Amino acid sequence: MATISSAGIGSGLDVESIVTKLMSIEKQPVTRLQSQASTIQTKISAFGQLQSALSSFRDASLSLTRANTWGASTAASSDPTSIQVTAGEGAVPGNYAVSVQSLATSHAAVTRTYESSDELVGAGTLRVEIGSFGQAGFAPQPNLAAMSIDISPTDSLAAVRNKINAAGAGVSAVIVNDSTGARLVISSTNPGSNNAFRMVGDGGAADLSFDPDQPVNAMTQTQAPADAQVTINGLAVTTSGNRLTDTVQGLTINLSRETSTVQISVTQDNTALKTSVQGFVDSYNALSKMLSAQTKYDEGSKTAGKLQGDSTAVALQRQLRNALTAPSGASSVYESLNSIGMTLQSDGTLKVDDTKLTSALNNNLTEVRNLFSASNPTTPASNGIATRLRLFGDQMLATEGALTTKTAGLTTSLTLNQRRQDEFTNRLALTEARLRAQYASLDTNMSRLTALNTYITNQVAAWNKSSN
Repeated sequence: MATISSAGIGSGLDVESIVTKLMSIEKQPVTRLQSQASTIQTKISAFGQLQSALSSFRDASLSLTRANTWGASTAASSDPTSIQVTAGEGAVPGNYAVSVQSLATSHAAVTRTYESSDELVGAGTLRVEIGSFGQAGFAPQPNLAAMSIDISPTDSLAAVRNKINAAGAGVSAVIVNDSTGARLVISSTNPGSNNAFRMVGDGGAADLSFDPDQPVNAMTQTQAPADAQVTINGLAVTTSGNRLTDTVQGLTINLSRETSTVQISVTQDNTALKTSVQGFVDSYNALSKMLSAQTKYDEGSKTAGKLQGDSTAVALQRQLRNALTAPSGASSVYESLNSIGMTLQSDGTLKVDDTKLTSALNNNLTEVRNLFSASNPTTPASNGIATRLRLFGDQMLATEGALTTKTAGLTTSLTLNQRRQDEFTNRLALTEARLRAQYASLDTNMSRLTALNTYITNQVAAWNKSSN
């Protein structure tokens, strides 16, 4: 008997359709699990977005608790062509009269005249030290080691210049050309009396020697090192460079030329403060809008947010609003954000009244700062609003925080769901194999019965024919 190669041929039954329909019923639990997994994954994604938005808001709140945020200042010079000034952390509002008697200068010396920059200097070693001139002679800086520069027989004046500049020895070199030839000018990299140089060479490099302790030198000094001489509010100040950093607390002052009195004014930087406050408002509004969208039910479209009805998301929304609007004992003047022009709108977002905020910053900066940044671990009710919200963000995002544990729980549920899907899938494969085996057996038996029926029918017909 021929082998049946396709289920149903022997019996005439649509076996493939029967098995497919039976398996579709068997697969219904897996379909439900897949739908549940999709929902869980959607929630994990939504909580991930909430964590990111809350983290940004926590950082914006943290910024408003920092001293450097509230100490932001701006500085201006009455003559920027002579003196430039910038304010940094710690700058104190005030006015400063600055005059420059002399600028700091770098030590400089020049070699003899060479025919050209291509003329060979001669082999030798050049030893370079940085220090200062004094009554006791040249004193090298104790924290700077002397540098040795090797000059080969084939080194031209230009090659020597390049080696000096590449050595990082605290000096730089340039070639000056005129009608008489080429000369090498050596200068200290940094100005000031403590940055003088001593150069001692042997062999051909002896032409590059300059030792202030010696009466005769191969090189000629063209500029003595000197410190800047400055007067600030009547106080004489000496500095090795023309860039004064923290000579006046928090200020960087750049000297460009000698000048009589230049006025420097340092004022509170309201622009920077309002930028920080606006950053706080913007990050809160982004978080508030996200929470509203995720938890609402839209009657028009009949669709629910991804976290509609989720207790953790709803609680987060409620706690944020409470923390933002609850009165604070941090300031004796302002008890809430509303009192400085920051109002909670009906849609849950904050709106800033710039005029009211500017007035508060100008008239009572200390109390505005207290309202936001005061910190009292023993009396939480006295914490500033930004401090309160920063702590709330830390708690929610911590390892054991509500958002973190919620996401971890959803991830665990997703893992268990996938495990059940895998178990069902394996069982379905066995079920399908069993059904196909049963129908294959049925098909074979039906084929045999059909063949037998045909044989018997043919035999009966033959008997009837022979009887006639």
